Amino acid sequence: MVADVNSGHPGGSLGCADFLTLLYFDVMKHNPKNFTMDGVNEDLFFLSNGHISPVLYSVLARSGYFPVSELSTFRKLNSRLQGHPSPAKNLEGVRIASGSLGQGLSVALGAAQTKKLNGDETLVYSLHGDGELQEGQIWEAAMYAAAKNVDNIISTIDYNGRQIDGDVEDVLSLGNLRAKWEAFDWLVLEMDGHDFDNMKAVLAEAKAKTGNGKPIVIIMKTEMGQGVDYMVGTHKWHGSAPNAEQLEAALKQLEKTLDDY
Repeated sequence: MVADVNSGHPGGSLGCADFLTLLYFDVMKHNPKNFTMDGVNEDLFFLSNGHISPVLYSVLARSGYFPVSELSTFRKLNSRLQGHPSPAKNLEGVRIASGSLGQGLSVALGAAQTKKLNGDETLVYSLHGDGELQEGQIWEAAMYAAAKNVDNIISTIDYNGRQIDGDVEDVLSLGNLRAKWEAFDWLVLEMDGHDFDNMKAVLAEAKAKTGNGKPIVIIMKTEMGQGVDYMVGTHKWHGSAPNAEQLEAALKQLEKTLDDY
């Protein structure tokens, strides 16, 4: 998708492919064939780091929200699949415009509180980049969630240690991330974003601990560009498209990874 239009964000998309696959096909209660914006009696997912739209679109299509063939329109003129997700053209599976980093947690908390007020016992999930945590609105929302006991949300941090301009540690260090969330009175879990057994166990633990008065955050360790050797270990593929030769090499490696699964 990204190579076809020479535009997009392959690194983080590959890094979160395992997580979103598990979330949509195994964890969440959702109804792709009858999508509604309010999502009553369904688990909701909000992608805050909207630049990894390629993986979200891929998972949504394969879940049945819209035809897989529509993926070929990614980032093209008049397509519903823009570089950052938007519900403007009634795109099934997408409830908010995202990509302006830092805003997704606020929206997810609003949805979670709405569910609580309506007696809807389903959950809200959100995903955030680690570089995104440099945005102040994230911490305002984190403070609000704990103060208001929003305990039906499970937020996950894609902790790959890289962002568009370099390593997170070099751009603006997050310090002790677990301690920060705990200081904001969230329940903190950790997991390996490329180990399905570990993710299933941690997500099950997170679900079991909802409803106990605290919001939950999972710090998920991933690799940007997971599955493609020349993308791993660098920030350079955050927002760069592979050329034809690089694409061929990447697809061969990913095909082998799929065979291994």
